[in-house]
Amino acid sequence: MIREDILQTKLDKLKNIKDYGMDAYPEKTERDISNKEALEKFSEIGEKKITLAGRVRSLRPMGGSAFANIEDESGKMQLFFNKGNMDENLFKLFTKNVELGDFVQVTGELFLTKTEEKSLKVVDWKLLSKNIRPIPTEHFGIKDEEELLRRRYLDLMINEDTRELFRKKNTFWQTTRNFLTNEGFLEVQSPVLEHTPGGADAEPFITHHNALDQDFFMRISLELPLKRLLVGGYEKVFEIGRVFRNEGVDRTHLQEFDHMEFYWAYSDLQKGMEMTERMYKEIAFKVLGKYEHEYEGNIINWNIDFPHVDYFEAFQKETGIDLSADVTVEQLRAKAEELKIKYDTAAGKGKMIDTIYKKTVRQKLIQPCMLVGHPIEVSPLAKKDPSNPNKVLRFQVVAGTAELCNAFAELNDPIDQRERFEAQMKLREAGDAEAQMIDEDFLEALEYGMPNAFGLGFSERLFSFFMNKSVRECVIFPPMKEKQD
Repeated sequence: MIREDILQTKLDKLKNIKDYGMDAYPEKTERDISNKEALEKFSEIGEKKITLAGRVRSLRPMGGSAFANIEDESGKMQLFFNKGNMDENLFKLFTKNVELGDFVQVTGELFLTKTEEKSLKVVDWKLLSKNIRPIPTEHFGIKDEEELLRRRYLDLMINEDTRELFRKKNTFWQTTRNFLTNEGFLEVQSPVLEHTPGGADAEPFITHHNALDQDFFMRISLELPLKRLLVGGYEKVFEIGRVFRNEGVDRTHLQEFDHMEFYWAYSDLQKGMEMTERMYKEIAFKVLGKYEHEYEGNIINWNIDFPHVDYFEAFQKETGIDLSADVTVEQLRAKAEELKIKYDTAAGKGKMIDTIYKKTVRQKLIQPCMLVGHPIEVSPLAKKDPSNPNKVLRFQVVAGTAELCNAFAELNDPIDQRERFEAQMKLREAGDAEAQMIDEDFLEALEYGMPNAFGLGFSERLFSFFMNKSVRECVIFPPMKEKQD
């Protein structure tokens, strides 16, 4: 809570400005150039009057003169005020009533100070917005990470690094979009509200549609609507959109996040691997300006040929279990207990394999690679490997022990798909809230025929990986627990 004396002081200054006849929150700004442009074109502008605008970031009154700094999105500019250069009452109004955090418009001429700093000699100014809360300073501001995430606008206000983070995130998604567009993909938008959630192993959020008087699920994936478009005749489609998963929060998971998926008809796993490697390298370079970056103490290098790691071979090496044999859930639970790995007692075979893999195999995968040949039990939407019916045609890009995409030769056999959905439903009935539901509408679409296709999806987890930050830090307004007074 803001202290009453501080609030009253600010309200008094606001009243002084209004009493002077100045609008404290005017509609229009006459800015004709940004701070960065003014500095870059300093010699070209010369003695011509210019008008700047920005937030006051520092104030140094010195009797009959004052220095200040204002900041707009492009950068900072030093201002020089002198009562001899403007109406004296206007000068006093500024020095006595303008504070850190206020937005102002200033008009004047550029000049060099004695210390050779490019500055603006102010001859006129007006207020654009008066703040009535104290602004945190860059050095003594908010240190609590939870508070910075809850009030992200303050984090952005005082930390240039945070502002730069989200500029890079824009580059991340724009590069993804441009890459796919240049490859001939059509960008589409699919519904957020679904009758049946699918395309991922995750617990959905439920909401109620008043007009239809029906409950809907908020989508957990983009997959099934996009594959319906392949049935309809499109060959290359993608979407970048928000998905919602009612799961826990950790470094790589969040309940709502931006996700991208694309589907490519008449393509296959090998073609998909080749394009994926090109795409990841291009995104990494555009976001980072180089191919190397740090992630949790490791230097990750994207400028390599991604090696292929066989899931079954790596799993047997780390656990001694041959997944091509008839492995039981009881054997997997025993191995988890032996390795001191916590697991869900309601988990079926697929989830047990995945739980053990994440604590063993994945921990050894540091440099970018493609994990290939997943067990059929953990891949209900991927096509079977014709050379091994226990495997599917699937890969994941893995680096720094993190899974950074899911990719499949898409299952287009409606009978096989129904059998896998039914197996998933049995897991749900046994208590697995993340197991997939039967989507009858999607199965009907498949029965009309879907061409063979390759599909891939990744989320902003990839961006947070590049930045060596948690996913939550890389969401501009992450979901937060409501603050208790």
